[in-house]
Amino acid sequence: MMDIPNHSPREIVSELDRYIIGQTDAKRAVAIALRNRWRRAQLSDAMREEVVPKNILMIGPTGCGKTEIARRLAKLAQAPFLKVEATKFTEVGYVGRDVESIVRDLVEVSINMLRELRRRDVEVRAEDAAENILLDALVGEGASAETRNKFRRMLRAGELEGKEVEISLAEGGNPAQPDMSGMTPGAVINFSDMMKGFMNRMPQQKRMTVTEARAALIRQEADKMLDTEALTREAVTHAQDHGIVFLDEIDKVCARAGEGGARGGDVSREGVQRDLLPLIEGTTVSTKYGPVRTDHILFIASGAFHIAKPSDLLPELQGRLPIRVELASLTRDDLRRILTEPEHSLLQQYVALLGTEKVSLSFTDAAIDALAELAADINERVENIGARRLATVLERLLESVSFSAPDRNGQSVVIDVADVQEKVAPLASKGDLSRFIL
Repeated sequence: MMDIPNHSPREIVSELDRYIIGQTDAKRAVAIALRNRWRRAQLSDAMREEVVPKNILMIGPTGCGKTEIARRLAKLAQAPFLKVEATKFTEVGYVGRDVESIVRDLVEVSINMLRELRRRDVEVRAEDAAENILLDALVGEGASAETRNKFRRMLRAGELEGKEVEISLAEGGNPAQPDMSGMTPGAVINFSDMMKGFMNRMPQQKRMTVTEARAALIRQEADKMLDTEALTREAVTHAQDHGIVFLDEIDKVCARAGEGGARGGDVSREGVQRDLLPLIEGTTVSTKYGPVRTDHILFIASGAFHIAKPSDLLPELQGRLPIRVELASLTRDDLRRILTEPEHSLLQQYVALLGTEKVSLSFTDAAIDALAELAADINERVENIGARRLATVLERLLESVSFSAPDRNGQSVVIDVADVQEKVAPLASKGDLSRFIL
């Protein structure tokens, strides 16, 4: 089984602080939830079954860090993570995706994650096997040992990377049974598509460069060395015990107070909530990999709740999201810190991107202040999209530099407050224009 990282809540918050500014309450809530995963693993089997995760409801405007907190948490926990929008689902019986597909997708994420991990364990053996197949393609199976060794040396020295070879590759990787778990009664099975999918997995002759062939062969040979059945069982268990599902836009499936009665849209919205209830409380979902229990999957629901309120959710659903965390809107100071403080911050990303063109980009402190001020002002006057506004403003500011970067090889570009006022401020001051451009 995969090891559960043993991070204390303080360490988790500290790690999240490297990438996300502010929102301490939300960070603490998810840190405790993650630590409880480790605590549960230390319990006896009987007690472990009784301990269920305390699901979280994050309330806050768009762009304030809700999704990023959950995504970084999953990365830190090395857990299968799935982000879905509640609005994408329909009530069972209607055309569209049913909520059980969340669990099926989570299992797929877990399998892919574990397969990548196991591939690394057999990478050296897979590289040797791939090298031998490449040599067969280059010199033929009947070549003398001397010829093979000569080409092996050339291959390892990188002298044959651009040479084309013909190799046999199985397109679809390991075959699995078709997924009929989400089919409604009476649905028609398209055997033609099933056979097409099966035929795609048959080995096919492909012509490609040595570089491309090596990468494809290493993956193929590594997959052959893996015990697919054991890997799938482990991945299902990992998804059941450590999976994290981020349910975004939960407020959009609320039947809003004052809308009056069960109109068509409200019925559908309430139906989605009712379908989510057993999933969040704990049920067993059929997948092509076998039954998957959702009792110990951590659900983090989030929404802006501009129009609807958390109390507009079904009472039963509210009860299954016991931890409420309110995230604050980002202030001018928060936006300034987001530009400079996080690891791989926005400004560092632009500096690195233009650095690939040998252009040295830098920003004065006054320019950074002006950018934060401008983003906060537009958020206030037009629409509050939080930190995402910074990317929009920066793209507008650096448009001409990015376009002409190949012609500026070896130059230094310093962005000062005058550049901000010249390129972005005029657009921001025109209310109607800023709605469309910024």
